[in-house]
Amino acid sequence: QPPVSAPRGVCVRERDRVCATSFCAGSLIPPVLSQPLFCSGKDKMTDAATNMRLKLPIICFILQIILIILFATLVQYDHDTDAAAWHNGNHTSESENDFYYRYPSFQDVHVMIFIGFGFLMTFLQRYGFSSVGFNFLIASFALQWATLMQGFFHGMHGGKIHIGMINADFCTGAVLISFGAVLGKTSPIQLLVMAMFEVTLFAVNEFILLSTLGAKDAGGSMTIHTFGAYFGLMVTRVLYRPNLDKSKHRNSSVFNSAVTAHGDDQHRTAMNTYYSLAACTMATYGMSALTAHDGKLDMVHIQNAALAAVWLQEQPER
Repeated sequence: QPPVSAPRGVCVRERDRVCATSFCAGSLIPPVLSQPLFCSGKDKMTDAATNMRLKLPIICFILQIILIILFATLVQYDHDTDAAAWHNGNHTSESENDFYYRYPSFQDVHVMIFIGFGFLMTFLQRYGFSSVGFNFLIASFALQWATLMQGFFHGMHGGKIHIGMINADFCTGAVLISFGAVLGKTSPIQLLVMAMFEVTLFAVNEFILLSTLGAKDAGGSMTIHTFGAYFGLMVTRVLYRPNLDKSKHRNSSVFNSAVTAHGDDQHRTAMNTYYSLAACTMATYGMSALTAHDGKLDMVHIQNAALAAVWLQEQPER
């Protein structure tokens, strides 16, 4: 039998559809298709997975080896951490170490970085495990790279960078805010590249705002939240694909009291944040039910609007 030919003016895809329909209906005429009857998307996904299986480990190993070398040559303990410097100093008790004062605040921020942000990113359907996993990957790289970049821009002590864990976490927080804007659109390698550039620009921006201009940003509203949000928007513009649906969900975070001054300033910040969160959460529940046409609560409102009051409580002075 001669092959089925499409009439003039019929596109190739339409001809393939007609031929496949005739073949499935029991026609003895074998269809002549310009493409395979079944989509090869699965094969393409397999090829992409194979490439990722090779590329991601190589990139991770190379970046980590570079970081190890840079840490070995450029980074050292500060006075409160170095054993020789601490024991040679004039200290009467181990409790004088700044670690005992700052570690509780560091714990709160660090849990937010690895746990809080990780589960905040699980709002996308069928992307929960990837969100948590990619969050761990980005944070693990960013906090190491941030230690180097912030130490380089904010002063080196005798040619060496002193470790600042809590400041590295703040920088990582900005990267994870940007991660929320590109969630589901980027591969792990692209996220690592984004983190590398963003951490560098974060350190430059922080140096300009805090050191050059002398701005007071105790809550990180400018250096962390605003910078992370706009950097994420910039990346989404570069990666924009018009066929993808936009997500209406947004996430944010807060690290209010960890960077304020000691004593009464920090005490007031923690207390104001405590009661502001409680009051704003109550108001959010009421407004969420009021604005919904069916009276149901929208957990996105609860998740994000409960943090709105915190911005009003950020202390203007360190």
